Amino acid sequence: MSYLRDRTEELTSFQQSAHYSGKDDINTDVVMVYGISDSTCERIAEYKKHGYIIHVMVGIAWGGYRDYLFGQWDGKDHWDEAQEDRFGTKILHGPDMPYMVPTITFADYITEGLKKAVDFGAEAIHVEEPEFWDRGGYSEAFKREYKLFYREDWRPPYESEDARYRAAKLKSYLYRRTIDRVSSYLKEYALTKYGRVLRFYVPTHSLLNYTQWKIVSPEGMLSECPSLDGYIAQIWTGTSREPTPFDGVIKERTFETAYLEYGIMQELIKGTGRKMWFLHDPIEDNKIYTWENYKYNYLKTVVASLLHPKVNSYEVCPWPVRVFYEKYPRNSPDAKPIPADYATLLCSVFQTLGDMPLTESDNKIKTGVLLSDTALFQRDYSDSVIKPPEAPSADATVISDSDELKNDFKNKLFKGEKDERLIREYIRSSTFPSFYGLCLPMLKYGMPVRPVSLDNIRRYNGYLDDYDVLLLSYEFMKPEYPDINNALASWVKAGGKLIYVGDGSDPYHKIRSWWNSSKVKYPSAAEHLFEMLGISEPKDREVYSVGNGFAAVWYINPAEITYSKEKADEMRELFGNVVKQDGGEWNYKNSISIKRGPYIPAAVLDESISDEPLTLRGLFADMFDIKYKIITEKTLSIDENALLFDIEAIKDESLRVIGTSARIISLSASDNAVSLTVKGTEEVNTYTRLRVPFEIKTAEGKLESGKTVDIGVEYDAKSRTVLLSYDGIAENLDIILK
Repeated sequence: MSYLRDRTEELTSFQQSAHYSGKDDINTDVVMVYGISDSTCERIAEYKKHGYIIHVMVGIAWGGYRDYLFGQWDGKDHWDEAQEDRFGTKILHGPDMPYMVPTITFADYITEGLKKAVDFGAEAIHVEEPEFWDRGGYSEAFKREYKLFYREDWRPPYESEDARYRAAKLKSYLYRRTIDRVSSYLKEYALTKYGRVLRFYVPTHSLLNYTQWKIVSPEGMLSECPSLDGYIAQIWTGTSREPTPFDGVIKERTFETAYLEYGIMQELIKGTGRKMWFLHDPIEDNKIYTWENYKYNYLKTVVASLLHPKVNSYEVCPWPVRVFYEKYPRNSPDAKPIPADYATLLCSVFQTLGDMPLTESDNKIKTGVLLSDTALFQRDYSDSVIKPPEAPSADATVISDSDELKNDFKNKLFKGEKDERLIREYIRSSTFPSFYGLCLPMLKYGMPVRPVSLDNIRRYNGYLDDYDVLLLSYEFMKPEYPDINNALASWVKAGGKLIYVGDGSDPYHKIRSWWNSSKVKYPSAAEHLFEMLGISEPKDREVYSVGNGFAAVWYINPAEITYSKEKADEMRELFGNVVKQDGGEWNYKNSISIKRGPYIPAAVLDESISDEPLTLRGLFADMFDIKYKIITEKTLSIDENALLFDIEAIKDESLRVIGTSARIISLSASDNAVSLTVKGTEEVNTYTRLRVPFEIKTAEGKLESGKTVDIGVEYDAKSRTVLLSYDGIAENLDIILK
């Protein structure tokens, strides 16, 4: 039972730039002390005093690096290393805080700063968000790196698809090089000077989100860094509420996007033995929403992450200060502090995440949608201006990448204006439609499709063995090497089922690469794949027997599948035709749920095959109820989600924590009493539900200081559980139940 665990298990964490406070002490295993400053050593000491494992986090692309930029560090001005767009504008994260071109000198600067974190006693280092904007690539530092990397003069990325692709590939490489250099040096430094085995992590957005937001990052390429110990999947409502296209409608689909984001991130560690933390955020960087909106979307991300049962480490909250201290919506006369029940629920979820077991997926048909880092290399900015092919009105002729105008464009679409040309242009330019065209028709109908790393096929032997069906398109990404196609063909011949979707219309098929630079030239990498499958000229949507497996090709750009329900129906029909070839079958449904030990995360999808509710029956504790309400039936309507604790799954456990919003320090039972020690969060109403060996009638609570605390007691005979209620206090509280 992970509720009772040593902090060295490092299952839960949060990041914090402020000094310790009991009001935002959320009782995780790890704290990631943020930033290197004059207060870092003091902040580390404060959190160590309260029992935390200490990690340190800094930004690798941006930060308070003014001493480097203005020459105080080495006597040289480094502003020419700031990322810059084609118009000469610096790309900034804040005042005097540009996104950097990660040169060797910059890597050495970051390394020197992080040596202080090692000296202060950090057990792990996190360098977050290695980000190079797609619209960047014009600064003098980048031009120098281009010449060294390609052995040819720099070309403006806007000049051609080939120039854009090559520039993006270099951007990814530069951050991989920097992370490898920084991590290798620091790990050697920690071991030789202190005898400490330092761990090194990269917190990063998902490949899916960076592709949507047009930011280049190394992602899977970081697998080539031997000194890297893992990642934090920076997925939260801010990334997952990004509008997506489906059935001709563009809107927020937080659950589905989060599910796909967490899915592709876990592929970064498959076959490596590295660690992955899944992140959630109770609010987000955009502070315009209400608490109700934050809660609605937050719970969707939590459930979406729990549906990936091979990860059980979580960054439960990036910035507790802004959750427990600030008011929302920001700058609104209606701004309010966090509601008491939401604060309690958050602390409960934080503790529950530390009790989540690793399990295998129980899906009968394992379906993957292939996604490559190269999708980052070909996101078309159209010279930083999006122009609809045929402007329908004077006020919609040019849509800039600026947030203000892009939001205005979204508003025009979301207000119901049915101009198909505008809708298609927005889908094409802003929503990564080709990938969602492959995923959402299946996911919305209850098929738990998983994004699969195309690049990992050549990195790890047997990487595809877990999958029965793969969906693939080279219209939005490219295979970097021909042996990827060879491996796909071998997988099909061994019994796999492959559906290729694409019409060859992507202009990036013409970039300089292996499929058009050899003696035998192919119009695209797909043509080479078909040849490897032995179906050189496949007919549209015909299913071919290939060895012991099957393959089919649909000649359509997958983006078009997002334009209408009819196209999505055709996608599902083709999928069904391929699956049934050897007797397989998938009955579509409007829900997804799994079992993780005693926990059942479940979601009912809208825009699905039906509006029927999902009813789960048994003896449950509702984990999204702050008192862990005991129920025998849970009904979820469309667009609802839940997390249940199946009490019948722990029949042999007479003493167990069912749920708690305080950290459990110890728990034991004698013949007529149960003793436990807990530690809560200041000013947060706290509840703990326990499975107990006998009926509880009285409870006594006493703090370390000797002060007594009132403990409320409610016993439930059917579940043999007791609910305790008490004020949240950020110190150890001893409770005796009789």
